[in-house]
Amino acid sequence: MSQNNFLMNISILYRYVQKYFDKNLAPYNIGSGQMNFLLLINEHEGVTMQQLAALADIDKGTTTKAIQKLMEEGYITMESDEQDKRVRHLYTTSKTAGIINEIYRLRKECCNQLFKTDDSSKMEEWMQEVTNNARSILPTEGYDSIKIGGLQKLTLLDYPNQLACTVFTAGCNLKCPFCHNRDLVFLPENFEFYSPESIMEFLTKRQNVLDGVCITGGEPLIQPGLIDFISEIKDLGYKVKLDTNGFYPDKLKEIVETGLVDYVAMDIKNTMDKYPQTVGIPATAFRKKEVAKSIRYLLSGVVDYEFRTTVVKELHTAEDLVEIAKSIKGASHYYLQQFNDSGRCIEEGFSAYSLEEMQEMEQKVKKYCPTAELRGAK
Repeated sequence: MSQNNFLMNISILYRYVQKYFDKNLAPYNIGSGQMNFLLLINEHEGVTMQQLAALADIDKGTTTKAIQKLMEEGYITMESDEQDKRVRHLYTTSKTAGIINEIYRLRKECCNQLFKTDDSSKMEEWMQEVTNNARSILPTEGYDSIKIGGLQKLTLLDYPNQLACTVFTAGCNLKCPFCHNRDLVFLPENFEFYSPESIMEFLTKRQNVLDGVCITGGEPLIQPGLIDFISEIKDLGYKVKLDTNGFYPDKLKEIVETGLVDYVAMDIKNTMDKYPQTVGIPATAFRKKEVAKSIRYLLSGVVDYEFRTTVVKELHTAEDLVEIAKSIKGASHYYLQQFNDSGRCIEEGFSAYSLEEMQEMEQKVKKYCPTAELRGAK
């Protein structure tokens, strides 16, 4: 296929798909421009505007216009957060419930018409690959595009055997109800970000004093410019530890294979069946295969790593932890972290197991994962 034909075909594909949805959605007084946003909100009830823009990979201005149209037509509502009035969540209405199945039917019908081939799965995989490649077409913006929400100047715990600092990236794809970094998840409108340059200035001054830098979140792997940011840190001579929730195995592999990351810590939130309620997302949005892929990748030993689970009495049982241990058999490190209520959790009503209870669970887990240890238990 020539380059001219390829670009022309992409343009034709876009126009006809847009016309298809605009025509079929006209009775509902919405179009293709609002449809994807409505589907995303339906699948991520309670999502914020900023999170929605990130999920759709569309600028905030376009997202705002689409949301205004959907609100005017009565398909979604916006509600202030009970604990932080500056944060607003988006929800679908009963009007959406009346048409959502038809929208999904139209989407499926469109795909069936487009993928008229003996092996439609390969065509879909190819389209996904092309779409992913498209995201790398634009020139790199460097590390200036990374969003940093906090800096802990000294930690003796976050990076095993290293004197380190911790950089908190802002934004996350999950809403774990027991998360104590609430503002890093919802990003209030008046949230004050750290400039990447100020972090680099701090690290330059701490050369030969600190050994490593922990990069945590939020979820660091959703950040544009992360690789450039870590590259700058490595140029200063630091070791780098990356924290992740495991929802982005391909990005994890990409950054590990650059050789820039010395240590990876992956949260295993719960058993696969309990993941959605533990991370605060609908079951339909849970990407089980991606999490499992990240686990397998780290178990292969490509980089020093640890798995960890924050143990919450209302969410975890000893049986859950044993099941997790069985799924990571052979892991080099597995930490059971005692939940600590910081007073800034996304939701209230969670509590920690006692030290004695944690120790009992540790012994049960060790039968299947001998490297298991307690962390932060008291």
